[in-house]
Amino acid sequence: MEYIEKDPFFGDLVDFISSGPVVAMVWEGEGVILSARKLIGATKPLEAEPGTIRGDLAIDIGRNIIHGSDGEDTAKFEIDLWFNEEELCEWETSDSKWRSEN
Repeated sequence: MEYIEKDPFFGDLVDFISSGPVVAMVWEGEGVILSARKLIGATKPLEAEPGTIRGDLAIDIGRNIIHGSDGEDTAKFEIDLWFNEEELCEWETSDSKWRSEN
């Protein structure tokens, strides 16, 4: 995704993301990107619905408090930025068979 580095905001974004503690995680499952995007809220915090992370906790688009991949290809790229294969693990809740048909 070389285009990212050409975006005018990229340098400031990298500086901000690397300026303090980060909690990085990988979520997977059916519909996970859409579900996560609903939980996260609109990119512009002032347009995000109350009850979303950005709607409740963010004010400025440049400090919108959380990032979530917008698609599978982006997710794969971003996962490779943060993790190596040995750092990823499988985890399943004890009630997962009761919550999903798949």
